[in-house]
Amino acid sequence: MSPRWEPNPDVRTGRHVVHNLHAHLVFVTKYRRGVFTDVMLARCEEIMRNVCADFEVELREFNGEHDHVHLLVHYPPKVALSKLVNSLKGVSARYLRQEYDTHVRKYLWGGHFWSGSYFAGSVGGAPISVLRQYIEQQSRPV
Repeated sequence: MSPRWEPNPDVRTGRHVVHNLHAHLVFVTKYRRGVFTDVMLARCEEIMRNVCADFEVELREFNGEHDHVHLLVHYPPKVALSKLVNSLKGVSARYLRQEYDTHVRKYLWGGHFWSGSYFAGSVGGAPISVLRQYIEQQSRPV
């Protein structure tokens, strides 16, 4: 690193790349059913942090409401967002259905947990602090 400038902790380096990639992801439950409780959201965050770590992705922010979750991820260019999303949704659905089966069955049926679609937005135009504040202000269920 050049002594002429202060290193930015958001800028990550690889062998042949310097990058600063963030994405805002939103996953909605199937049929937009309000299945989440605060305890379930905490467990969902834990599961998703582990999946992100497996992909060498940093989960910067996580929050949600009764029927959806928001994630802010900092990822390397070698990670295809579609593969990350597929793993995040698949692994979390499997664990949440296993661990909260009785509760989940009241709201969801047919073996589904997440809607088949998702939102992925690149984050670069708005400052990260604004997006982080937006995610933090989600009205989490009690």
